[in-house]
Amino acid sequence: MTDEGSPESRPESGPESGPVLPAVSMVTLGVDDLVASTRFYEALGWVNSTDSQEKVRFLVGRNIVLGLFGRADLAKDAGVAADDGTIGFSGVALAANQSSREAVDDFFNRAVLAGAKVTKRPKEVFWGGYSGYFADLDGHLWEVAHNPFVGFTDVGALDVGVPSEGTTN
Repeated sequence: MTDEGSPESRPESGPESGPVLPAVSMVTLGVDDLVASTRFYEALGWVNSTDSQEKVRFLVGRNIVLGLFGRADLAKDAGVAADDGTIGFSGVALAANQSSREAVDDFFNRAVLAGAKVTKRPKEVFWGGYSGYFADLDGHLWEVAHNPFVGFTDVGALDVGVPSEGTTN
């Protein structure tokens, strides 16, 4: 008898079973003030999980968990040097896609009321959508966007289409 979590009981990927699609199930942000950041994200609708602990929070959203962990602790856990949070643009922006322009404005305004710093107010953008950016309490960039060219699946995930087998980009 094999243990349910053991390697012997896990399905293999490959030609017989098909490819395993990559997925982002959780994003962890390094923060300076765990309590303040938790309050900020709760004001945006994230729900603090019962699995949260003193030094880490797990906030439940639609199809993803947002982890909040002390900046220095996260750097130590990842085996990298911690910075002081002043390095500037990191090249990463998280996104909260919405079903309409009105929903973008509503979500964006809730973020600002919770303490976000506006970096770009929502407006029509070159690719045909509507989006804006804010920085959270620790400077993490968030885009709030409505893309009229994609929808949402029945479970609320962004539906950008999956190429059929054998096609390439």
